[in-house]
Amino acid sequence: MSPRPRVAVLFGGRSGEHEVSLRSAASVAGGLAQHHDVLCVLIEKAGRWRLQSGPEPRPSGGEPVFLAPDPTDRGALRRFADAASLVRPDVYFPVLHGPYGEDGTVQGLLDLAAVPYVGAGVAASAAAMDKAMMKALFERAGLPQVSHRVLFSRDPAKERTVLDELGLPVFVKPANLGSSVAVSRVPTTDAFDAALDQAFAYDHKVVVEQAVDAREVEVSILGNDAPEASVPGEIVPDREFYDYDSKYAPDSSTDLLIPAPLDDAATEEIRRLGVAAFRAVDASGLARVDFFLERSSGRVLVNEINTMPGFTDISMYPRLWEASGLPYPELLARLVTLATERHARRARLRTDYGP
Repeated sequence: MSPRPRVAVLFGGRSGEHEVSLRSAASVAGGLAQHHDVLCVLIEKAGRWRLQSGPEPRPSGGEPVFLAPDPTDRGALRRFADAASLVRPDVYFPVLHGPYGEDGTVQGLLDLAAVPYVGAGVAASAAAMDKAMMKALFERAGLPQVSHRVLFSRDPAKERTVLDELGLPVFVKPANLGSSVAVSRVPTTDAFDAALDQAFAYDHKVVVEQAVDAREVEVSILGNDAPEASVPGEIVPDREFYDYDSKYAPDSSTDLLIPAPLDDAATEEIRRLGVAAFRAVDASGLARVDFFLERSSGRVLVNEINTMPGFTDISMYPRLWEASGLPYPELLARLVTLATERHARRARLRTDYGP
């Protein structure tokens, strides 16, 4: 690899989180530019890839390109019109949130092309994206979490059973979406129906979680075989819960407390469980793990793991590492190094069978 590795930043995507990805990519590209040559590749909402000129991502425009799932092509981005090779990135950085980007689909293409890429592989990405699968893996690993149920379609009888078992209030979430898109807090039975309609509009599978009175705490994880946890941070939302507008609206007054005001025991438990959640889904590179700290009991409950967390200028993942002593450009450089290390390890695995 050259002294200044060429990093292709994939951004946008076929997801309800397309706009969030644009903001994350702008921050990532700017941070990478100090030590890397940045290639910006927009994935449009319709799915077409466009290689853009210059190191700054734009919301539209660029040369249509494709990546062939052929290891012998060594990751070349080829012009869609005539298949001419335009550039060969050293590493791909999929700054993609939600379906068709964070769920293992793009990771599968990158694996087929046999190129290094930042973040978790196919299985971990898919498991962490699907909240039902994720929670099943957490349960198998013995991690504490809130009670929940999974619905696969509208069924009044099953829905009544879910409310009887969990009680009110509950949270209703599409299983395969992030950034709190289509997440609803349901305080009454009458509100349950509309919340399910909204969630099922985005996914065929919906998770219903028991609501708890808790503080919201997050921790950032970095590494491959020996992951490390940052200092925890606390989110104090400016509304009933930490929804999409609370995260991204220009007028949001949500407060991020870094480091979180916790005693030593709670801090260490959250960091320990963060690493355990990372290992439970077999993640690599990076992840952010979200927790509930129950007010009445002090219990630490694992909520979710996000294998490609937000990288905007207000996102918790980079800010927590900054507070832990790892500045943003160095964090991104470390992620690129972890990508190449993981790729080299996988490349040594045998693909044939014989004595």
